[in-house]
Amino acid sequence: MRHDRHSAIGVFDSGVGGLTVLKALMARLPMESTVYLGDTARVPYGTKSAAVVTQYSLKNAELLLEHGVKLLVVACNTASAVAIPALRERLPIPVIGVIEPGAAAAAASTKTGSVAVIGTPGTIKSGAYQRALQSLRPGVTVTARACPLFVPLAEEGWVEGEVPAIVAREYLTSFLTPQVDTLVLGCTHYPLLSSVIAQVVGPQVTLIDSAHATAERVAQLLAEKDLLKLGLSAVERHFLVTDVPERFLEVGARFLGRPLSGARQVDLKFS
Repeated sequence: MRHDRHSAIGVFDSGVGGLTVLKALMARLPMESTVYLGDTARVPYGTKSAAVVTQYSLKNAELLLEHGVKLLVVACNTASAVAIPALRERLPIPVIGVIEPGAAAAAASTKTGSVAVIGTPGTIKSGAYQRALQSLRPGVTVTARACPLFVPLAEEGWVEGEVPAIVAREYLTSFLTPQVDTLVLGCTHYPLLSSVIAQVVGPQVTLIDSAHATAERVAQLLAEKDLLKLGLSAVERHFLVTDVPERFLEVGARFLGRPLSGARQVDLKFS
């Protein structure tokens, strides 16, 4: 399908977490149409091998290309960590992940040169944030930790109160050294818990939400490629899922910050 400046931006994630990235995109580029794909039949990606995540990511991209998208946002830290090279090699459109923009924001933020990263086991094991930060700011000290319990807490709406606070203290209190002044929320679920995380780490630590940095990078790249939408034509929001949509619609409203108009179930047709 043909893609041009009036085509939509494609966004995919393993489930609902990428809706935090979509929310940032909608705020930064409100006139751009979007097509969001949540691979809810195969969620989570964070516990799967790099080869499997790459296979899933290529299928996601293939489906979004059928919708004529002009740019692809990989709104999943795990997929961004392992699948970006394969996607950029095979796709005829620009591809942006969430790790490079997030790492750039963290590298610019830190004054002490000591950055911490939290994410899913897959993202942390990949070392993608560590490599990106070292490349952007040689000599930076990066410590990283997987915090898998944050994901179900966010999806269940347990983002305030003692339960998430206990989990955050367990993960972060002994992990952060006094030198750390920047903490990257390396999972798209984690921004929902940012208030609790901020209370635990204290005001001296800046939290980096990759979603906002990614949205800014999308705006820059669309301008560079002369793909920004012109005029005031209708804005369309499409939501696709690979499992039945009921839970996606329920949980997704919390991540997007507004009700979802509906979602259509699709088949990725794995061979």
